[in-house]
Amino acid sequence: MSRVCELTAKGRMVGNNVSHANNKTKRTFLPNLQNVTLMSDVLGRSVKLRVSTNGLRSVEHVGGLDNWLVKTKAEKLSDRAAKLKREIIKKRAAIAAPAA
Repeated sequence: MSRVCELTAKGRMVGNNVSHANNKTKRTFLPNLQNVTLMSDVLGRSVKLRVSTNGLRSVEHVGGLDNWLVKTKAEKLSDRAAKLKREIIKKRAAIAAPAA
């Protein structure tokens, strides 16, 4: 399982440990990933995702998982999240079509 956020594509970064003597050794900075269950209002079910804490705050700021997925480009999302986005858009269109 790769250490990449499924919503924001935030992954590991590479940097240096710098000692007091200014010796530099390579190290990695890993994102703070959490396994979370987010509720989709349109689909009416919950979805398990591996999301960074920064991504989770962004989802809450935008107004939920559905709004986040609709506003985010599909290239930035993981395969599972992109599939979920397509399902949400299809369901929203089905709900809006009979009303119009």
